[in-house]
Amino acid sequence: MLLTLDEGKEAVRLARKSIETYLVNKKIIKDRLNGVFREKRGVFTTLTKNEMLRGCIGFPYPIKRLDEAIIESAIAAATEDPRFPPVKIEEMDDIVVEVTVLTQPEKLDVRPIDLPKHVEIGKHGLIIKKGFFSGLLLPQVAVEHNMDAEEFLSQTCMKAGLSPDCWLTDVEVYRFEGQIFKEKEPRGEIVEVDIKSCVFD
Repeated sequence: MLLTLDEGKEAVRLARKSIETYLVNKKIIKDRLNGVFREKRGVFTTLTKNEMLRGCIGFPYPIKRLDEAIIESAIAAATEDPRFPPVKIEEMDDIVVEVTVLTQPEKLDVRPIDLPKHVEIGKHGLIIKKGFFSGLLLPQVAVEHNMDAEEFLSQTCMKAGLSPDCWLTDVEVYRFEGQIFKEKEPRGEIVEVDIKSCVFD
């Protein structure tokens, strides 16, 4: 079930509140919401500053209630992304908060050579797994970087720490969809993003 715009706005507000409360007093909020937020969902929180990535962490699989997953992923995106130093509270005035709610990942049981035909750019995100290796890219990544399906598969392989052509060999490939809600500007209006209509320079 897809989220309504009002539910998406609640999701983003919850993510921002979680981060700011934690950065100020190191407390994890206990807010619990009703409806879809009671369902177990995968979710990612993405933070951008001056249109540059500042943190992104989440749960690819539906192992927690959506509200709990938002709270935990938001705090982790701000404080635990190994690619960036922890966010400082004063930065939050310049950071745009984005929440991507995921559908259940679907394993693609097709011949490797046919995988690109089953990956729709602007609709699907990807997970690639082999043994202890696992990599995930959200649907918007392929659009933002103008990838075709083959390049998207290759980039997901590399995210997993595998060779770019690993999708042509013995790996598990999953696809999922994501609903994106984000602030138009820091603390600003919250909108749902139509990935396919995004135009990037």
